[in-house]
Amino acid sequence: MPLTFERFMSSSRSPRSSVFTPWLFAAPGLLLMVTFLVVPFLMAAVLSFTDQRLLTHAAIATEFVGVENYLRLWEDESFWAALGNNLRFVIVVVPVQTALALALAMLVNQKLRGSRLFRTIYFMPVATTMSVVAVIWSLLYSPDQGVINRMVDGLSFGQIGPQDWLRDPALVMPAVMLLSIWQGVGFQMLVFLAGLQAIPLDLYEAATLEGARAWQQLRWITLPMLRNTTIFVLVTTTIYAFQLFTQVQIIANSGAAAPVDSFRTMVMLMVHEGFRNGNIGYASALSVVFFLIVLAISLLQRWVIREERVVA
Repeated sequence: MPLTFERFMSSSRSPRSSVFTPWLFAAPGLLLMVTFLVVPFLMAAVLSFTDQRLLTHAAIATEFVGVENYLRLWEDESFWAALGNNLRFVIVVVPVQTALALALAMLVNQKLRGSRLFRTIYFMPVATTMSVVAVIWSLLYSPDQGVINRMVDGLSFGQIGPQDWLRDPALVMPAVMLLSIWQGVGFQMLVFLAGLQAIPLDLYEAATLEGARAWQQLRWITLPMLRNTTIFVLVTTTIYAFQLFTQVQIIANSGAAAPVDSFRTMVMLMVHEGFRNGNIGYASALSVVFFLIVLAISLLQRWVIREERVVA
């Protein structure tokens, strides 16, 4: 049998080198992950048991305080308010944004004239900096000349008057949710679009010949084939939703905002405690607890909708 290139490579490769080859390729990613994720988290975990300040002085040494920061966190009303805002944001934004992204992906996946133009239009907000989006939407939410109030007034035929979206504690979080859904739905749309285009057309042709209607094809072909894609979108959207910061921070700095506890999030609270109040130890305790909460929710989400792995 002639010695092919593949046989030569497989015969010349030692068992030890085949073991280390995958680790060699994964080394750059692992190095970045350890440097920017694992090490900072371990540092935060250590600092959470101290009274570390942002500005230190030789006369004021850092001391070990044990679980004092965690006990303070348990009694902190701002912590519970921020966590509640984050959870409400996730509960609303994740399913709505995911469903809307799937609907848009199915729409632009049709072989219609101008579909590429609509894909670009839907993705444009994702390419725009969130700070710019937040400033523009703050103007849209203006109680006097804002487009949102004019639209609501027109749709309600004058029955609903102008709303002060960013000063009303009951409306500020829904306003942030609408802004965030509009800005982020384009990314999930592209992920779903890639998943839709990977589904074999033969399945739809066979279903059509069998007399299956559009909603039946969606139920028994599209959604099952998009299972892994949907899991990816749900998990990533949940993580992004918990990272909510830029929108609410710009609203808080605009001077035209509701009481801060009505829209403050966990990341915003950590930044406030760590860099404004200088309580690095307490901010570290907040970050550790917040990381564990997000990790637990992501794992629970992954367990509820188990990913089906195809073994080739």
